Amino acid sequence: MYKRRYSSFLVFILFLLLHAKVSDAQTFGFGCLGFVGGFGGYSYLQYKADGLNNYVSFFNNENKDSLVSPLGKFKTAQGYIVGINFFRAKFPHLVITSKGFYQSLAEIQNATLSSTMGVNASESLELKLNSWGLGFDVGTKLFDGLNWKIIDASLMYNQAVFTRTENLPGDYTNVETFKSDSKIGYSLASGFILEIIEEYITLEGSAGYMFFSVDKVHKDDGTVLSEKPNQPVTQFARAGGFNAIIKLNVGFPL
Repeated sequence: MYKRRYSSFLVFILFLLLHAKVSDAQTFGFGCLGFVGGFGGYSYLQYKADGLNNYVSFFNNENKDSLVSPLGKFKTAQGYIVGINFFRAKFPHLVITSKGFYQSLAEIQNATLSSTMGVNASESLELKLNSWGLGFDVGTKLFDGLNWKIIDASLMYNQAVFTRTENLPGDYTNVETFKSDSKIGYSLASGFILEIIEEYITLEGSAGYMFFSVDKVHKDDGTVLSEKPNQPVTQFARAGGFNAIIKLNVGFPL
């Protein structure tokens, strides 16, 4: 299914490029062949984590008599995105970009527990969502200095990394790391491109929908995160919600 969607993306890009070039072969891109460059910015994601939040509720309930502050629910992650614009070109009515990127988002929740030794203990849970992606966007000029990204679509290779850290009295720390199997997801968005230095430096903002799904996470030895013995955490996390990105592009003519 994902391969068919990816093939459709590539066919769509090829169609637009050929159509635009046939329409006006003399106005191809910023330079003779277009632009290549890099970008970096901030990314925000709202997601659902039913299984992980069930784990959080179980922890809070099991430790309710000693909790000074409970663990919070997981629901939003923030981080960065960096990448390369393999190709960006202007046509009479279109701006087309193909890109590759890496995105890393994270959310941390902490709890504090009292102990009989008079020294508080703590529990820290961190969820990281790492993605490698390929995508394209198609835009059109609204007026000088501002373009509208009609569609910004990407396929991503996603992995979740979950880290549990216990800080116990006596300076004892226990760290456990669980990872998910890598799976393919996708994102669809729309936004605007503001030209700061025309055709060389642009500021982009986009908002849309991102999807990924993580059922279970496990250690390197195969041990699955569980609430109780023989009760693994399932439906660990998934995204099917709002995703916003702000990034700065720097381009070089080909």
